[in-house]
Amino acid sequence: MILRYVIVCFIALSFVACDKGVKPAKKDGFLKVDGQNFVDSKGRQVILSGINFISKDPNEKYMPLQGKETFEQFESWGFNCIRLGIIWDGLEPEPGQYNEAYLKEIDKRIEWASEHGLYVFLDMHQDLYGAKFSDGAPDWATLDEGKPHQKGAVWSDSYLISPAVQAAFDNFWNNAPAPDGIGVQDHYVKLWQHIAMRYAHNTTVIGYDLMNEPFMGTSAQEVMPLMLGAYAQVLAEETGQEPPSADELGAMWADEESRLKALELIATKEKYSKVVDAVYDLSAKFERTHLQSMYQKVANAIRQVDTNHILFFNHNYFVNTGVSTALEATTLPDGSRDPQVAYAAHGYDLVVDTKEVENPSYERVEFIFERIAESGKRMDMPVLLGEWGALHGKSPKMVETAQHLVNLIEKYDFSNTYWAYYGDIADYPYFQDAIIRPFPQVISGKLISYDFDFETGEFFMQWDEEAVNQAPTIIYLPWLSSINEEISIKPESEKLETEQIKNSDAGWLMVPPTEKGGTRTMTIQFLLQDKEEYLILEQ
Repeated sequence: MILRYVIVCFIALSFVACDKGVKPAKKDGFLKVDGQNFVDSKGRQVILSGINFISKDPNEKYMPLQGKETFEQFESWGFNCIRLGIIWDGLEPEPGQYNEAYLKEIDKRIEWASEHGLYVFLDMHQDLYGAKFSDGAPDWATLDEGKPHQKGAVWSDSYLISPAVQAAFDNFWNNAPAPDGIGVQDHYVKLWQHIAMRYAHNTTVIGYDLMNEPFMGTSAQEVMPLMLGAYAQVLAEETGQEPPSADELGAMWADEESRLKALELIATKEKYSKVVDAVYDLSAKFERTHLQSMYQKVANAIRQVDTNHILFFNHNYFVNTGVSTALEATTLPDGSRDPQVAYAAHGYDLVVDTKEVENPSYERVEFIFERIAESGKRMDMPVLLGEWGALHGKSPKMVETAQHLVNLIEKYDFSNTYWAYYGDIADYPYFQDAIIRPFPQVISGKLISYDFDFETGEFFMQWDEEAVNQAPTIIYLPWLSSINEEISIKPESEKLETEQIKNSDAGWLMVPPTEKGGTRTMTIQFLLQDKEEYLILEQ
């Protein structure tokens, strides 16, 4: 296909440097937090959009096998941020001994990201606590007291039914001594300090995601009785019958088929909130004590060696379901609030990791995202949706599901990193027809709203431009050859610069400020048929 965006752009606006323009500047300063926004070194608001990049496989030495060319793909897909998973088992195979070879592999991925204009934040990942059960802590730090490990219908059921997993978490929160006599949590804190010291002056690295989906341990045994009890009341109200017994509820939840059937009852916001809010007090107690304390210890250690990077806080495991988080910002040594903190929430519907993943309750998902947005405002932090999606399959329904999630991300102006990258992800329709989309990467001022209409192909953006900031607004455009004549920007700019990304139909549109400030709007119309034709030819 002949790229014809040079011709059509001149119809409405004056474009320059369409072929070899001024590429968006490499990261020349630290990304910072300003209230509920991320801002770059020029004071512009930044929307982060990217993907999780991780290997949980010790046979791969906990590092994805894909090379530098994958980061070139990330750039062409419009990603400007990577959540790079790192594994405690790979970092500290023996107490106090750090794996320099693994750290150098991390260094390499950070450098590749830098070469392609991508930010990186490091995610200390765990699932079911440690490598003994899934991934995360090394065996020497997994103090399970010899208790049995049990598995359920879904992998995550082990959080609720495995005495070994729960004991390991209990001992972590209680800082029980590791084999060398040092508390296991203290080891974790020192590891984070070692990592922070290494990247303290690296501007590609934006921060540290301190723990993936922290789990409360044995006290989680109280969660399901509370949730199922609330579910029983909702069921009784719906049917007018006596609520089922505890044994009947337990049997229903233990079987995947009956569990998925039961979820149909709580598909509305009103009914669902009654179930998840039943565990708020228990969840908040854990977060206000054990989790907040651990985050503060890690923050203290990091701030001794690194005051530049953002600390990302993930809520506890059960908050993924829409329970409100009780977390607060950590503090500095003088007791003041640490200004460089952000909320790295995760948002999934309850059908994730099941065969019904493409049939979520849209109301339930909307409720979960509303709660995340409310918590971000309460804590006065930017929200970076660290995980969302986990989609698979190539059906039209999966595309619809993905587009619904993207619409919510745009509604709340969330930064985000999709879960997760895999080798043939570009072959999936939901990826090409939902995740790849135009969006504002950098805004000279403050974003008011933006939206991409998947049906009409119209991109709309509105922002308050700052007169004092003369750096351009930068918008990622995935299909330069499919831009229609209907482009408008008000107030107009004299010149708009574009750059096409190498080996791609994508590029950036750079909008210079008017020097007057005030509200600006932009509309770009894409011809979706042309976009589809290009993708076919590209493949």
